[in-house]
Amino acid sequence: MSTSAISALSPLDGRYAAKLAKLRPAMSELGYMHRRVQVEVAWFIALSDCGFAEFKPLSPGARTYLLGLVKNFSLADGLAIKEIEKTTNHDVKAVEYWLKGRFEARPELLAAQEFVHFGCTSEDINNTSHALQLKTGRDAVLLPALDIIISKLRDMAHTFAAVPMLSRTHGQTASPTTVGKEVANVVVRLSAAREKIASIPLMAKMNGAVGNYNAHLSAWPEHDWEAFSKKVIETPEPLGLGLTFQPYSIQIEPHDYMAELFDAVARTNTILIDWSRDVWGYVSLGYFKQKLKKGEVGSSTMPHKVNPIDFENAEGNLGLANAVLRHLSEKLPISRFQRDLTDSTVLRNMGVALGYAVLAYQSLATGLGKLEINETAIAKDLDTSWEVLAEPIQTVMRRFGLPEPYEQLKEFTRGAPMTRELMQGFIARLAIPDAEKTRLLAMTPGSYTGLAAELARRV
Repeated sequence: MSTSAISALSPLDGRYAAKLAKLRPAMSELGYMHRRVQVEVAWFIALSDCGFAEFKPLSPGARTYLLGLVKNFSLADGLAIKEIEKTTNHDVKAVEYWLKGRFEARPELLAAQEFVHFGCTSEDINNTSHALQLKTGRDAVLLPALDIIISKLRDMAHTFAAVPMLSRTHGQTASPTTVGKEVANVVVRLSAAREKIASIPLMAKMNGAVGNYNAHLSAWPEHDWEAFSKKVIETPEPLGLGLTFQPYSIQIEPHDYMAELFDAVARTNTILIDWSRDVWGYVSLGYFKQKLKKGEVGSSTMPHKVNPIDFENAEGNLGLANAVLRHLSEKLPISRFQRDLTDSTVLRNMGVALGYAVLAYQSLATGLGKLEINETAIAKDLDTSWEVLAEPIQTVMRRFGLPEPYEQLKEFTRGAPMTRELMQGFIARLAIPDAEKTRLLAMTPGSYTGLAAELARRV
């Protein structure tokens, strides 16, 4: 079967391929190769500036050419590396040989070709490449997708700040809130989670086969290899890698920062699962309507249906993302002795985890864009729920020392249908100051929202 969208094994590269076009250049195998070339070039150029008699500083033309190999890295280059790998059966060595192959007809580079990958173990290239992949995937794709959701939710919080709505603790009628305040709760949670993702330093090491610079010192024992490695790792791109130096490692970078990052994304996704389910419920209650799109079908047999599919799609894909993210965060920090290969195959699924997350964020953004508030349905629910005023009435009764206020309201309201007339009749009989009685009599379920509107406008 020829490769096409419908023959792809993963829906990320099939049904949803177009939606993940921004993530693919960073998190695909091609993106991984690209970053490996970037790391090898940055290390090679930096070595030339160490002052070694055996490796003179590269000319401006050579530097421009090398940086051009990184900037212009293409699918054809990736396929050429894969062809070399058929012989080497080693993907990092294939990158090294491909890079050396680009030195032909360039005597300056050809003479220095053995300084490509000098002193490095494969993991010096891999761990830095993974960090660079995550840097782009996080900063250029994941966080902007989250920012769209947060922005949409903030707009909703402000727009609907004063629209009263019945709360439903345990699924039952409860003290009123506002639509905006409930959205604001999500904005605050998501904003904090987003900042946690953004703040995690992306670590990298370039210290040899077991983290001790053994090979480096065997060649130039007087050189400060630790300082050199730190400089290459922390110097901004393109001459450096723009990452955070990891001073202690075995053969592999410990991956603790990855676990922290993936856990942070998973926690963010859990907040969004919570929100997706709530929106689904509010649509079911009629609090939200969904904008119609000509030609769309909600059910193959029930013509009237407009399903909350965007929120259902988001919930499902967030669950898939979290399943992979949590495996990554639990597995990656574990390695037998100084190295085993169990992390290698697992790390190739970083793009899968982030892909499902980004796909879910897009679905949520689409769904939020379709929502329309149904103030009539919300107001109707409030107007048939006068029992929620039992809370403020008994609280005022407590203030003025009336006996057993909670118990009185419990006896009066529990399990009984409440109306305006019944509640106001109860208030009228209370032995409290007239001003307080007047205030309670003016109260409605829709006006009993506390600071909800103010809190909603504050986010």
